[in-house]
Amino acid sequence: MPALTQECRTPMRFRQIEVFHAVYTTGSISAAARALHVSQPSVSKVLHHTQQQLGLELFRLVRGRLVATDQAHELFVEVSEVFSRLTSLQKTVGNLRNLAGGRVRLAVVPSLGLHVAPLAIARFRARHPDVSFDVQTLHHDALFQALYERSCDVAIAYDPPTHPRMKRRDIDSGELMLLFRSDMLPDAGEHVPLRILDGQNLVGLTTGGPVGDLLNRELQRQDIAANEVVSNQTFYIAAELARHGVGMAVVDEFTARASSGPSLSHRPFSPPLRFKVQYVHLEDRPPSEAVRRFLTVFARTLRDARAGGAGG
Repeated sequence: MPALTQECRTPMRFRQIEVFHAVYTTGSISAAARALHVSQPSVSKVLHHTQQQLGLELFRLVRGRLVATDQAHELFVEVSEVFSRLTSLQKTVGNLRNLAGGRVRLAVVPSLGLHVAPLAIARFRARHPDVSFDVQTLHHDALFQALYERSCDVAIAYDPPTHPRMKRRDIDSGELMLLFRSDMLPDAGEHVPLRILDGQNLVGLTTGGPVGDLLNRELQRQDIAANEVVSNQTFYIAAELARHGVGMAVVDEFTARASSGPSLSHRPFSPPLRFKVQYVHLEDRPPSEAVRRFLTVFARTLRDARAGGAGG
């Protein structure tokens, strides 16, 4: 942005960035004031000072409406990234202030949040009622950000990618399974070959993350051409689509077991498609005693789920 760099006389402060971002995204002074929980004159004053300081005309009043200029559009590209980083920094500072030894802040991939994580928490709380939990479900690409911002102490995922600031530890393993309406494969054996998907309607072919990559690599390796009817990033949504007959779904075994019923069946593949279940934490922030004890209970609950005995 050479033109803007030359005209900017002094750097923008966070309050100016916050106000500009709010006015640009909401489209008016009044809406920005409501979003920021301040008065309209306060927003107008900061915005006016910002334009004078930068030597830029950022907004014009056209027929009673505030319209962003080309300079504002160009500035917003840079400001939005800075705003996101500053907001992340504020979250990190707030979370650092609120750290508590008797609280487990956990992030899990959505499929583990469907059944395994809630059951593990219930079992742990039955023994340690003084420990509280903060739980969130996140896709793989959001796990690292949650750890960086310290909105969670530990994240549990499938084959999480390596990172120099992160430590990974194995909990157990899992495998992919085929989920299908029982009437679609009435003669299915105890195991099914992946080639059974050739030419079939498939839900969840592009499921994000390492497990989705595992499936896609194997489909390509075996030159299997399934008819992807729905792209999807969440296993339990794929399971519901399969239940309604949209197509077969390939999901992790924990989602498969939690979703199966009279009309929906699951089978493991032969040979199996396996992945690791691991927990991740910041290298400079090892798990607390409460987190370590919970991870032991979680591992046991996961083994029960794999054995098909994860009832209450």
